[in-house]
Amino acid sequence: MKEFWQRFARNRGAVVGLVILIGVIFLALFGPALYPESPWRMTAPPFQPPLEHPGAYFGTDTLGRDIAAGLVHGARVSMLVGLVSTTVALGIGVALGAMAGYFGGVVDNAIMRFVEFFQTIPSVVLAIVLVAVLQPSIESIVIAIAIVSWPPVARLVRGEFLSLRSREFVEAAVIAGQSNARIIFSQILPNTLSPIIVMASLMVATAILLESAISFLGLGDRNLMSWGYMIGAARTVLREAWWMSVFPGVAILLTVLSLNLVGEGLNDALNPRLARKGR
Repeated sequence: MKEFWQRFARNRGAVVGLVILIGVIFLALFGPALYPESPWRMTAPPFQPPLEHPGAYFGTDTLGRDIAAGLVHGARVSMLVGLVSTTVALGIGVALGAMAGYFGGVVDNAIMRFVEFFQTIPSVVLAIVLVAVLQPSIESIVIAIAIVSWPPVARLVRGEFLSLRSREFVEAAVIAGQSNARIIFSQILPNTLSPIIVMASLMVATAILLESAISFLGLGDRNLMSWGYMIGAARTVLREAWWMSVFPGVAILLTVLSLNLVGEGLNDALNPRLARKGR
């Protein structure tokens, strides 16, 4: 663990990204305690610029709602959607990729044709259609993002399994009479965790962007404040009230950037070839 953190800390961008990400997570977990009231509540006159009204540090929107409260509550929605949808996508992608890579043959061909079917449809379009069909809600958004996110995971895991299933330790497990399930979960899968962890960090960032795009188009959960909804609601008054879209946009930018930087740092720390080179 000490060596892992040393390799991770060599990437200064990753350290900065980790600090930003911790701040966003802290805001998502404990920020609502600072703004316990509903972010939909009108607290001040509308169109108040930042620092113009006491308590409204980031200004107010067209209905007098506090932008800061929206940012705090939106952080929880974005992180929730990103983490849950990524977890679901990883479960689907790892399971299918492991079966395709381990068993090969007909199983591999069938699963990969299924994967290619999903990859022929643009992910953003498919996610929007799924949310519209399932009715806009936080649950339908999570399901839609998970459905469009798992194919790359399946391909990654399949490739790792194809390269590992012919190794000596796997052949020894087969000779020892271990079951296929035990070989997959105890022998091969632990050796594929490094690239999966790196991909997961990038998938969370992509999920946050997708959720923002869906909410921007008006298909988000109407009971929850999100950064994408805030930007979408402000697009008609961009010239008159720049702060309504700038602050949520910066929040999305910093969160996605921090996740990508952390993913790069994890890749440096978990990649044994980079570790041997002393990076």
